Amino acid sequence: MDNPQQLRYSKEHEWLSDAEGGVSTVGITEHAANALGDVVFVQLPEVGATVTAGESCGELESTKSVSDLYSPVDGEITEVNEDVAADPSLVNSAPFEGGWLFKVKISGEPEDLLTADEYTAFAAG
Repeated sequence: MDNPQQLRYSKEHEWLSDAEGGVSTVGITEHAANALGDVVFVQLPEVGATVTAGESCGELESTKSVSDLYSPVDGEITEVNEDVAADPSLVNSAPFEGGWLFKVKISGEPEDLLTADEYTAFAAG
């Protein structure tokens, strides 16, 4: 499993891109997508909603289970990926590209996020 070096990762298996204009993109990792199995439904936060780091802000439903989606940072949702809402399998097929979940305008400095190498070691258990 190859976790992109330019991203940061949460222990809840979400990834966070570097901020562009104060806005970062969030998705789940390939490790999480594989563990979930085939994703069949996503419930994303609403645009304008405030999210808190480490707290649930949506759900991912797969053929195996329903899992909470956590925000890796504090902030306000600026955009959700409508393509994933229409085709949840994008989470499995392209977790780091077209399967991103939402964009968030970050408030405050993100804490407790891992580098790609730290996350790879963490996910390996």
